Amino acid sequence: MSQIRPVTMPKWGLSMQEGRVNRWLANSGDFIQAGAELVEVESDKIAGVIEAAGAGVLRRQIAKENDILPVGALLGLIADKEVADGEIDAFVAEFQSRFVPGEAAEAELAAGPETVTVRGRTISYLRRGDAGEPVLLIHGFAGDKNNWLFNHEPLAATNTVYALDLPGHGNSEKVIDDPSLDGFARLVLEFADVLQIGQLHLVGQSLGGAISLAATLRGRDRIKSVTVISSAALGKEIDAEYLRCLAKTNSRKELKVLAGRLFANEGLVTRQLIEDLLRFKRLDGVQAALESILSVFLDGNQQRVVLREQVTNLGIPIRVIWGEKDRIIPASHAALAGAEVHRLPNAGHMVHMEAANEVNKLLQF
Repeated sequence: MSQIRPVTMPKWGLSMQEGRVNRWLANSGDFIQAGAELVEVESDKIAGVIEAAGAGVLRRQIAKENDILPVGALLGLIADKEVADGEIDAFVAEFQSRFVPGEAAEAELAAGPETVTVRGRTISYLRRGDAGEPVLLIHGFAGDKNNWLFNHEPLAATNTVYALDLPGHGNSEKVIDDPSLDGFARLVLEFADVLQIGQLHLVGQSLGGAISLAATLRGRDRIKSVTVISSAALGKEIDAEYLRCLAKTNSRKELKVLAGRLFANEGLVTRQLIEDLLRFKRLDGVQAALESILSVFLDGNQQRVVLREQVTNLGIPIRVIWGEKDRIIPASHAALAGAEVHRLPNAGHMVHMEAANEVNKLLQF
């Protein structure tokens, strides 16, 4: 049976209402394999690439480069070569007649973040999906649940996926009662208890990776697997100057430079990403929270806690993902005996954003 597959403007993160078409990566008439990169789109946070959901011929490029279109808008069409042009025209006409700008964003807003009380503190989280096994996403230092904007929805197609804001971050309370790795690990497990999540998979990035490892050591009977991305606590080396500057500065100019160090391609850093980071940094209690973490996380210019020996051959599936061009934590830390290790060549510390499609293919539970 012949198929016509629409390519539409994605919804990446809660704040995305529209996106800019930066460039097409395939030409009309090209045969496209399933999973091939089709078009680069820029959201208010960062640029990403849309992949083909299925194989076929790219029959139409509806959107042109530099077009700014709402979430859900038609960008192009992939169809079998046997599909007549008239059928393509009819599909486009019907799609455009039914499309209501803003409808996807309103549906997303209706199912927005929730809060829960853990140890007397308010924790903000976002849940997506209702199938498969539970997965908990844990962000890094000075990040938040929106750092998973390219990963949360794809994972939710086959799993029930939670992304939380750690204490001191995002929309959670800014007071951190215990900023140690073990303190955060206990909080993560208690968060799962409050939401009545039994056994689950942990996915953590940077500081979130270290917290995931610590939580696995503390509650290994309930952790089904752990995936760490550009993780802390797997070696001593780290860019401590970067961390201290990030905790201290409220300068837009300095934050732009610091954010650029997170990516191999600094051009991915958008003005909105910097504005969001600046807004977070200027909230009451944020600087104190971040500095409290560094006070127990760093020993001079090195990481104080290294869990490598404890998690080697742990008996629980461990997946390690790293960007080869990580400038914050050396990619050499990815080598972990007994783990499934993936080093991606053209990405930096935020590899889950910079190479999202590749990382999402690795995140199978």
